[in-house]
This record gives sequence, structure tokens and C-alpha cells, in this order.
Amino acid sequence: MALNAAEEESIEAVRKWWDENGKFLITVVVCGAVIWGGWTFWQSSRNATADAASDLYEEILVLVAVEPGTEVSTGDSSRVMELAQELKSDHSASVYALYGALFSAQQAVIAGDLDSAEQELQWLLDNTKDGMFSRTDEGLILTANLRLGRVILAMGDSQRALDLIDGINPRTFEADFAELRGDIYVDLGRTVEAKDVYTAAQQAGSSSAFLQMKLDELASDG
Repeated sequence: MALNAAEEESIEAVRKWWDENGKFLITVVVCGAVIWGGWTFWQSSRNATADAASDLYEEILVLVAVEPGTEVSTGDSSRVMELAQELKSDHSASVYALYGALFSAQQAVIAGDLDSAEQELQWLLDNTKDGMFSRTDEGLILTANLRLGRVILAMGDSQRALDLIDGINPRTFEADFAELRGDIYVDLGRTVEAKDVYTAAQQAGSSSAFLQMKLDELASDG
């Protein structure tokens, strides 16, 4: 059936529009497909990387899950530190690497390797995130700083340990930081200040029997 004049005009208008805009439309579609494909691939790769990091961290948790009062075996401790290094080297942007470093530092302390413990904790603190879309848990940061202060004190550098905690707002860790500050003051021979901060630690909620022993010892010393 022959096309009427209106239909012919419509077809001609479509042809003209395609001649003018067809190439641009194809370019937009192709670019959209490329972008979508790239996004899908990136998401898939990211999920695979997260899964791999999670598996490594889960292995760490299994290795350190021992009965209370029981230490991780030497072989398992070495494996924990190996897994932590793998997380740091292959998945440094993940939160699992931060927690891996925390556990690695713990095993280093148990082994008496305070230098390695300090390095692990410092790496953790140097790799925290404070962005709009990615922020490291405050509790983890405070825990790392608290343990780092203890390690530095154990290394005999009490002034450096004090300098470290002086720059930290303890927030919900007030009792723990107060007790550490007291330990530092004792090491520095500042016993009066040590008594004050030990008492502050108790007032902040610490019911540690060991803390009370420290206070009693200072009281007996006069």
C-alpha cells in the first residue's frame, strides 16, 4: 500500500534526524557499554579481593583462638605473622590488613620481639583511613595507640611513650590510658602523679585488681 504524504514526511524526518545524530547516539551507547563493562569488572575484582583478604584474616582468627591461659604455639604464631604480612602486601587497603597487623604485633610481644611489635602497630596507625567514604574504626585506632605506648614503655623509652599518649584523646578508653600514664609516671619516678592517674583510672571505671595492687604498692612506699 502506498504511503501517504504525511507518512512519507515522517519517515524523511526520521532519516534526517538519524543522519544528523546517529553517529553521536552510537558513540553514547558504545561508551555506556564500555563504562558499564568496566564498572562490572572493577566490582567483580574488588569483591574477589575482599573475599581473599577475608579468608586470610579468618585463618588468623582460627590460629589465635586458643583456650584462656594457653598461648599460641610457636608454629601458629609464625603463621599468624606470615598471614599478616601477606595481608599488608597484597591487601593493604583493606581493614583486614589493619587487624592482621594488630594480631602480628600481639604475637611479636609474646615472642619478646618488641621492635617488630612497634613496627606492626606503627604500620597500622600509618594506614588508617579518615575519608568521607572510608573511615577506620576509632576503637581500633585507640587500641593500637594504647598497645604502642605499652610497647615503647617496655622498650625502656618512657618519655617517648608519654609523648605518644599526650597527643591522644582517649574517649571511651580513658581508664586504660590513665593506667598506662600511671605506669609511665612510675617509670619516670613521678610517683605522686602516678597515684593520681591510677585513682583517675579507677574513677573512670577500671576495676582491675592489678591496678589496685599498683596503688597499694605506691601507698606502702610512702
